[in-house]
Amino acid sequence: MRNLSGPGRRKLLLASPFVLAAGPAGARHAMPAAAVAIEGDSAAISIDNFTFSPALITIGPGTRVVWTNRDDIPHTILGRDDPLTLRSPPLDTDDVFSFVFTAPGTYRYFCSLHPHMQGAVVVR
Repeated sequence: MRNLSGPGRRKLLLASPFVLAAGPAGARHAMPAAAVAIEGDSAAISIDNFTFSPALITIGPGTRVVWTNRDDIPHTILGRDDPLTLRSPPLDTDDVFSFVFTAPGTYRYFCSLHPHMQGAVVVR
């Protein structure tokens, strides 16, 4: 391992875009720290390189969110708090899944095939 700080070198500071949030039974889940506010009646989330982008969005009631898988392996969208509310089939490359959020709240989701992939939709 090389020392990257010192004369003539800049220090590299990494800031995590995630914060820990307590879940059921005290379990902790990494959640995105900053939200992207979406206006209008639709929002797009891309699945690429094993991440949801943006990982956290804020929308209004009645907004349709569309997830598109840009990876070359399958992924899913599954609601963390209520899997029956938000549940996609496995999405192959370029497949899409959409859901219309009608009630205010925070909807946390993850990929059931790759549980480290997490995101959230906040409806206000």
